Amino acid sequence: MLAAVGLCIFQTDYYYEYTECDSTGSRWRVAIPHNLGTCSGLPTPTRGTDCSFSCAAGKFLEMSSQQCTPCAAGSYSLGSAVRFDQWDAIPTGFTSLATYMDPGPNGEESQACNSSSWTPQGVYLESSRDECTVSLVYAVHLEKQGSVSFSYQYPDNNIFFEFYVQNEQCQEMAQTEDQKWIKLTTNGEWDMHTVNLKSGTNILYWRTTGILVGGKMVKPVLLRNIQIEGVAYTSECFPCRPGWFSSAPGSSSCQPCPRNTSSNKGAASCTPCLDMQYSHEGWSECKTRPPCSEKDYFQIHTACDSEGKTQVMYRWVEPRICEENVTGAVVLPPTGEREACPPCNPGYYNTNDSTCFPCPPGTHSDGTSVCEECPAGTEPVLGYEYKWWNVLPSNMKTSCFNVVCCCTGWEVAGDHIRSGAGGSDNDYLILNLHVPGFKLPTSLAGMTGSEFGRITFVFETICSADCELYFMMSTTVVESWEGSKERQSYTHIMTRNASVSYTWAFQRTNQAQDVRLYIADVVKLYSVTVTNVQDGVASACRACALLSQSSQRSGSSSCIPCPAGFYIDRDTNRCQECPPDTYLSGHHTYGQDACLPCGPGSRSNQEHSRCYSDCSFSHMENNRTLTYDLSSLSAVASLTNGPSFTSKGTKYLHVFNISLCGHQGKMAAVCTDNVTDLANKDLTGDSPQFVNSVDSFICQSTIIPADGRGFRTALASQSISLADTYLGATVDSVLDGVKARPELYPDNPKGTPDINFFYRSTQTTASCERGRSAVITIRCNPEKADHGQLAVPSACPAGTCDGCTFHFLWESGSACPLCTHDDYHQIEGACKRGVQETLSVWNEPKLCTSGVSLPAKTSAPCEAIALWLKVGVGGGAFLAVLLVSLTCYFWKKNKRLEYKYSRLVMSANKECELPAADSCALAEGEEPEDDVVYSHKPSLLGKLRAIANKVPVHFESVQLKSSQSERWVWG
Repeated sequence: MLAAVGLCIFQTDYYYEYTECDSTGSRWRVAIPHNLGTCSGLPTPTRGTDCSFSCAAGKFLEMSSQQCTPCAAGSYSLGSAVRFDQWDAIPTGFTSLATYMDPGPNGEESQACNSSSWTPQGVYLESSRDECTVSLVYAVHLEKQGSVSFSYQYPDNNIFFEFYVQNEQCQEMAQTEDQKWIKLTTNGEWDMHTVNLKSGTNILYWRTTGILVGGKMVKPVLLRNIQIEGVAYTSECFPCRPGWFSSAPGSSSCQPCPRNTSSNKGAASCTPCLDMQYSHEGWSECKTRPPCSEKDYFQIHTACDSEGKTQVMYRWVEPRICEENVTGAVVLPPTGEREACPPCNPGYYNTNDSTCFPCPPGTHSDGTSVCEECPAGTEPVLGYEYKWWNVLPSNMKTSCFNVVCCCTGWEVAGDHIRSGAGGSDNDYLILNLHVPGFKLPTSLAGMTGSEFGRITFVFETICSADCELYFMMSTTVVESWEGSKERQSYTHIMTRNASVSYTWAFQRTNQAQDVRLYIADVVKLYSVTVTNVQDGVASACRACALLSQSSQRSGSSSCIPCPAGFYIDRDTNRCQECPPDTYLSGHHTYGQDACLPCGPGSRSNQEHSRCYSDCSFSHMENNRTLTYDLSSLSAVASLTNGPSFTSKGTKYLHVFNISLCGHQGKMAAVCTDNVTDLANKDLTGDSPQFVNSVDSFICQSTIIPADGRGFRTALASQSISLADTYLGATVDSVLDGVKARPELYPDNPKGTPDINFFYRSTQTTASCERGRSAVITIRCNPEKADHGQLAVPSACPAGTCDGCTFHFLWESGSACPLCTHDDYHQIEGACKRGVQETLSVWNEPKLCTSGVSLPAKTSAPCEAIALWLKVGVGGGAFLAVLLVSLTCYFWKKNKRLEYKYSRLVMSANKECELPAADSCALAEGEEPEDDVVYSHKPSLLGKLRAIANKVPVHFESVQLKSSQSERWVWG
């Protein structure tokens, strides 16, 4: 081709690309100028390689010759794969997309997540630390079936982390649950996740959502080494990133530069640092060594020698980066003087060479003496008890994890073990204790309680930054402490008999640091005690139960397990059943004092392992016994409280499950976490019990609704037990140190006393030294249904005002006392048609339920006229007769007087002269001489008789006698 202006005659003027594959699986190679429109005369298109063609690892497809060519030194190729392992910036093709599924109150989109994204940190990518939903998206076209794999750290279950794939129509491809939901990793460890991909367009999503309902910063997800297989070919090799190199052509990967060397991008070898410089593995540049200081060394205790002596030695923190031969640098202190070794830990004995060995089975030692056999009638108390730290116990391991390399973890220091220096301040310093399992002592083997063993440790943290200490059981964080903490003890109770690894992880800061600024920030662990360990050693012996005399063979004193609910009698060493309504303490069975009384209003189950309420309660008030039947409240009740919102507006709810009474003491309330279990569980099917679940009388879960974050299911996390011990029920406001707060609720207007159910959780927390507690106030309210209504105080919308004691109000008609004869009265009806009805009615307001029923309506015969009416009528008739009689009597008497007067007048002087009075008056004692003679007039009865007998009636005259005739003088 002749050179001319506007013609592309050099290969530097253009590059080759393949067209899309057609239906026959073929494609064409075409030349494309670097600057469109600057030249013409490009090579004509030619048929390209088959669409499924690919080169082997370490080679690339040279487009001019369409042949596979080895990569040059300083670069690498994966053949039919691409890898992303350099994260100084988000690589081309990747997108970090922050979304927020909760719209504002007026439907507007929230702007709180605009600044949230995946952040490149050099060798890894870090997820957002807030509760925003942030997706890392990458679209890739595969010519054949392939896969995607990536390394990740996922240490915090307060982040929801998922990976899924969509096609070009944005339809989510079918994935198994373990492919979609990412599993947790142990602090500082990297895990690998691989998912198969189909040919065609695949859109990859790495999505995280923080759950910050506790206001605590989460540990971010770290992502690195993303590799995608199935891209058919690569037309170029990838240069090694800075700090890495490939020395030979045709490399499929690069290697990190060794410590104290560095390299630039695309290097075939590494350059050593100068004498006064240093670098870590994989660094792209060397740094000047700082002067040594106290932060650059630490002390250790040497192992005991044959003379039982030890001494303090000082060592530089490795890898050593400081320089001691410069002005202002400190030198390594000299080795300390030899001193006596501490004694062996309990359960071990000292040999002649000052080495501690475990006591043989059946023997015990306190660590300062030889091992002795347990006396007859006793058994060894097996476990671990570490309080001297001259050497690390054989079942403990220490390590250090970082995003790049490993380092020194914890160091023994005589009376404690402490965190080491680490490689950088954000290292996880790991101390691990393996327990193969638990075995109850023989005397406790028959118990059915929930405690198999317990671990207790004493610690303190000294920090100047945002340090944090994690205590984990396997990969689950049990408790954590931030910042400096005074020396304190923590106990965790094991409720399952299984092999377990206890882990203490300490991190000085969660911010990425290349230098050590907080080397003085440490955690000290003074003692660790684990009870009932399967292969433990014995520091003491405990009494055990023996066979009865009749069953005991001569010379035999073997221990036997007591049945559930039995204690060991101190006098006879025989098994005796606990009294009714008492329970056995979880780790003590010797003596009757091991049977602890249940609280008021409670009873023990058949095994005497737990106290519970049988849903009945009685209370004496005003010389009246109130009896309650709460069986209608025995079913597990749920209370959803909220919604509440985090600082960025994420909506969450608190769900409480409550088992008030019944169930023979079984803790029927169950709360589960599904944030970390979705990888193995199918939420829509009948799946087995979740691993992360809580069984309790009262438990709480934090729920993020599905509609609030765009997930297919609601997220349940942070399930905790609020009540695994029932203390009792009473109308009082205080029981066993737990206090009800009636002032938090409205006054009870009904007059029936409230019943307070008291509970406690034996699991202590960093903020609740005695553990959490709960009070359920049962209130009679006939207006509520039988199952009633649960509520939390309005002043404490989360159910608690101090984070330790939770309060609930349960109003129900079933919470009223049982009805008695005092709760109703009778009403008598009117007498109708000779029948009178008697009706019984409840006293108002009715404050009782069930119990005595109202008597049926009764009827009794009666007279139409009432007795009072009869008496009244009779009395009135009598008074009327009496009045008529008196009237007649006085009328007759008046007639008689009138008759006498007329006779007196007629017998007077004919001349109408009145006779003169004999005297003006009668002398004293003088009787009148005149006699009045009355005529005997027959009575009415006599007249009737006379008429009947026809006898004439004779009237007798009245004769007035006078001593002398006198005249009436009228004046």
